[in-house]
Formats: sequence, C-alpha cells, structure tokens
Amino acid sequence: MSKGRIRVRQVKSEIGFARDQRATLRGLGLRRIGAVSDLEDSPSVRGMINKVRHLVRVEEG
Repeated sequence: MSKGRIRVRQVKSEIGFARDQRATLRGLGLRRIGAVSDLEDSPSVRGMINKVRHLVRVEEG
C-alpha cells in the first residue's frame, strides 16, 4: 500500500529563528521563501513539519 505525498512550501524566512529550526527546513529540502518540496507522508516528516509549522504551508496531495 502506497503512502500519500504532501507538498511543503516555505512561506516565511528562517532568519531570526533557532538553528535547529533552520536545520529542519534544510532537512525538508527547503532553502528559500517560495521553495516547494514534495515528500512522502510519514510520521517523521509530519514531526519535522510540526516543528516549523510557523514557517511553512502544507498542501495535501
């Protein structure tokens, strides 16, 4: 059974936020405002998104 995919878009700058949050954005494949990353929907990815939820927008799909 195939897991779903989610699209994550960075909507706010990482400047001024903690170093671990910046590292989490990099781990999600995001480097700049407007960047989009298509990822497998898994608990680990959801946890990373939750950590930087104030910097990203998630699109199901």
